[in-house]
Amino acid sequence: MTSTDNTETPLLTTFRFRSVRQSDGAALWHLVRATGTLEVNSPYFYVLFATDFGATSLLAETPEGETAGAVIGYHPPLQPETAFVWQVGVHPRWQGQGLGLALLQRWLALPANARCRWVTATVADDNAASQALFRRLARAYRTSCEVRPHFTPDLFPIDHPAEPLFRVGPIDRGTPVPV
Repeated sequence: MTSTDNTETPLLTTFRFRSVRQSDGAALWHLVRATGTLEVNSPYFYVLFATDFGATSLLAETPEGETAGAVIGYHPPLQPETAFVWQVGVHPRWQGQGLGLALLQRWLALPANARCRWVTATVADDNAASQALFRRLARAYRTSCEVRPHFTPDLFPIDHPAEPLFRVGPIDRGTPVPV
């Protein structure tokens, strides 16, 4: 659901988008569990991430305060122009309606991400929805989405699929971005 005229759909205007606060850690954990597809980390991880990387993470809430979606991300220390997406999740109630792309676009617009020209994420080969989402993000910014090997199965201490790196960019902030 992308629009070329930069108008928002009624669905997206019902959400409030904001940076994550420490008190959102539990909500992030519940959201990730609710998606049924994301790898669930410990509750401590989400509280820690909300505390230390709240400025580089985004939450979408309903008018009633329900968590509808989130982008959990950070800047790799050696790549100041890169924003890494650790997890992007949309509650099943709002999946398939364009909220994932809107989250990524609003996430990139956060003041903490203003210098970022690249978006990266690792995406397993069997995660077609996330692969499509990052390709849609590249199309929205009229840029490329490069996929290359990154985390291979031999790096993990347990049976784990490869996680190729998706690299979107360069992001041109002057490009009109449909939401």
